[in-house]
Amino acid sequence: MRLPSSIFLSVSLFTAETTAALYLSSTYKSAGDQVWQTLTLLFSLVPSMLVQLALIFFYRDLGRDRPFILLLHMLQFGPIVRCLEAFWTYGSVGRVEEPYVSITRKKQMPRRGEPEEVERQVGQAEGKLVTHRAAFARTAVMQAFLGSAPQLTLQLYICVLQRGVSVGRGTLMVISLLSIVYGALRCNILAIKIKYDEYHVSMSPSAYLCIFMWRSCEIASRVVVLVLFSSVLKIWVVPVVVLNFLAFFFYPWILFWRSHSPFPQNIEKTLTRVGTAVVLCMLTFLYAGINVFCWSAVQVKLSDPDLINKSQNWYRMVVYYMLRFIENALLLLIWYIYRTDFYEFTSAPLLVLELLGAYGACIFFMLLFYQSCHPCRRLFTSSIMSQSLQDCCSLLCLPCASAESTNEPRKELGPRSEVGTPVEARCDIPSD
Repeated sequence: MRLPSSIFLSVSLFTAETTAALYLSSTYKSAGDQVWQTLTLLFSLVPSMLVQLALIFFYRDLGRDRPFILLLHMLQFGPIVRCLEAFWTYGSVGRVEEPYVSITRKKQMPRRGEPEEVERQVGQAEGKLVTHRAAFARTAVMQAFLGSAPQLTLQLYICVLQRGVSVGRGTLMVISLLSIVYGALRCNILAIKIKYDEYHVSMSPSAYLCIFMWRSCEIASRVVVLVLFSSVLKIWVVPVVVLNFLAFFFYPWILFWRSHSPFPQNIEKTLTRVGTAVVLCMLTFLYAGINVFCWSAVQVKLSDPDLINKSQNWYRMVVYYMLRFIENALLLLIWYIYRTDFYEFTSAPLLVLELLGAYGACIFFMLLFYQSCHPCRRLFTSSIMSQSLQDCCSLLCLPCASAESTNEPRKELGPRSEVGTPVEARCDIPSD
């Protein structure tokens, strides 16, 4: 049984970021910066309360008689108590005889031939640890994109205005960036485990490294671009962020409306229709918050019983990264045109090239992960790089049949030639 190190890491980042934010807000209060103090506390305490509510929902504490646990969640100590509970469960394994066990069947990754199904006994303590890990994986994503991402953007904006980085502010920015990258990494792992639920998935160190570099470059470049744009056009950054957020918030609802599926009823038995709608809105709210800063590996699908799209849509990913690259380039171009003498301390063209290069590096590490480090890459039907290139060609309306003509000998066109074949069939565009 694995040590619950991921739970400890999530709680450590949560505690460190909250402590650093409270210290920094006290320094803002001493300096008389009431606005920065209020915003710093807002981006720290509101996500913390949402994390407490999410943990209560995941552990279903409202239906139990546990007033002390609810009190600790109200005092914002819920994650620490849950972490101690997880380590207590881990330490009790083997000391107490399990009253019953359950049997799980998972397939091993195929190396040669068909995958082999392996049975495994799971005790009650290990089942509790699985629940703990699942709950903290989801709350880590919530903390990252509803708290750490706005906090990092705010503190970097203050650094640009004041032309300096204090020790407290720099510490909070580093912790926030690590929290966001860790949340994005947990989102990637969660998406893999949801899609390949019938397989035993194990991540290699190279996979973790690729995801870390991919998400670090993507999130850091995105935050810097938004901060630079807001420093010259303070009002116009609000429509940019709001339009991004609303587009991704309503996108799952539009797909759900077009599917003509019934309203989901199996989320929680104790929830009413209004409660279910609130939970779905919170889910799409989190999904939109993720996509404002980076690509969400977990795609929401409200028409699915599990609310998650289990198919890998390469076309949607390609479109997202192409549009995001164009948006970042346009925002940097506007910043370059309207920049003032305030930015004399830096080379503006070099900064633009570095930010665009960082986003290009994130795409490179993403392709490297799916091509060489993905734990389930043996199950892919085709090469991810060639698939992505085909999607790009189809999006730009370029002829995709040239790749096939170079690999196959030229044949004489008959009555049923390639002229009458649809473009989708020649390009082999993957569907949802």
